[in-house]
Amino acid sequence: MPADFALTEDALDAERHLVAVRGDLDLHTAPELREVLGNAIDAGRSRIIVDLTETSYMDSSGLTALVVAHKRVRELGGQLVVVNVDPSIGRTFEITGLNLLFPLVRERSEALDKLQG
Repeated sequence: MPADFALTEDALDAERHLVAVRGDLDLHTAPELREVLGNAIDAGRSRIIVDLTETSYMDSSGLTALVVAHKRVRELGGQLVVVNVDPSIGRTFEITGLNLLFPLVRERSEALDKLQG
């Protein structure tokens, strides 16, 4: 993994899980995100926040990891919410139409609110 890449995670409760990504989310790092999200879902977490606040770049591999996790949590009746403040990453979601698939918010508190409702 590149030196500046890191994932942190926090099981907020029995259903909610937070994963924060720092650095580039690309072909080399997306498998780690996919694994972490998969493990959380396997553990019964169906309401997931992926925080991209400290993500500097994301390619299609990162998008794929999010889509796979989204599909799995939807099968459980859950939801995946993405926190993003980077305009270029936001534009990637818009171009691909993924902003229609799962909510994009600017702060973790907004993501928690979305998962409550």
